Amino acid sequence: MKSIVIEQANQLNISVRPLPQPGVGEVRVRVKLAGICGSDSHIYRGHNPFARYPRVIGHEFLGVIDAVGEGVDHKRLGERVCIDPVISCGHCYPCKVGKPNVCTSLVVLGVHRDGGFSEYTVVPAKNAWVVPDSVTDEQGVMTEPFTIAANVTGQVAPNEQDVALIYGAGPMGLTTVQVLKHVYHVKTVIVVDRIDERLTLAKTCGADLIFNNAQRSLPEWLNEQGLQPTLIVDAACHPTILAEAIALASPAARIVIMGFSSEPSSITQQAITGKELSIFSSRLNANKFPQVLQWLEQGLIQPEKLVTHRFDYRNVVDALTKFEQDQQHCCKVLLTFAD
Repeated sequence: MKSIVIEQANQLNISVRPLPQPGVGEVRVRVKLAGICGSDSHIYRGHNPFARYPRVIGHEFLGVIDAVGEGVDHKRLGERVCIDPVISCGHCYPCKVGKPNVCTSLVVLGVHRDGGFSEYTVVPAKNAWVVPDSVTDEQGVMTEPFTIAANVTGQVAPNEQDVALIYGAGPMGLTTVQVLKHVYHVKTVIVVDRIDERLTLAKTCGADLIFNNAQRSLPEWLNEQGLQPTLIVDAACHPTILAEAIALASPAARIVIMGFSSEPSSITQQAITGKELSIFSSRLNANKFPQVLQWLEQGLIQPEKLVTHRFDYRNVVDALTKFEQDQQHCCKVLLTFAD
């Protein structure tokens, strides 16, 4: 079989590897589609501190189970599945309190263990979720990105009266827009970004208001609009955003940080406690695949609106280059492995 392997930073090969065999409790998946995420690019470029090389990247993928290991029901053969990349121990404190996404021995497919950018891959059977017949491959492969939005919104209990502000109109911001508007029916969703084309896409995904903060001051504009956000989602993750979000937030608001910036943010306790703000962080997903698959089956979310490009996996370098360099026109890029 052929696999996309990052040998070391900035060195990518399409390598011929032995066909893997599933072990106890595992299944082998013949990959059909996979999505490129920013973390894949970061591993490729050597900017992900968690990755170890060589590594088959890819944690957003869909395929068909073609072999099962010991202890797995043979009836699972032929199932069309999407894969939860979070592998957890199940018995540490985070796992026991429902947060396997921060398991003390966390393993993430495509980061700590080989992922889905391969013609075949082996995964734990419990991580392979059946995609409903009514959901297309293109929708199903987007399940994992929407679990990120499900994890964010699941922590902060959005409601119809919220005024939500989302920093960043990339894939994570746009999935969150759709969930806030079409699942939780939030009254007002505002998206701020520095790229007009991405803001236009945010409108397509359901944003009520869009704002380019490269051109004007966001605090001034919100003041002019008479808006004070009650829910703020930082999907851009620049270190300056948290301080601004705290200043802009309504009293009793919730703020969610989605990213991994290692740069410090300058904030004061008084600005937080004076409004009794709640600050959350969100990493990966905590058992959100069933929920997102249900949303897909019910037609509540439309992942296809985020898909802008498809490439054959053998053209992965071109795909990564497009993803990294064309932020004006590129949102979600899919790699095709099999029909």
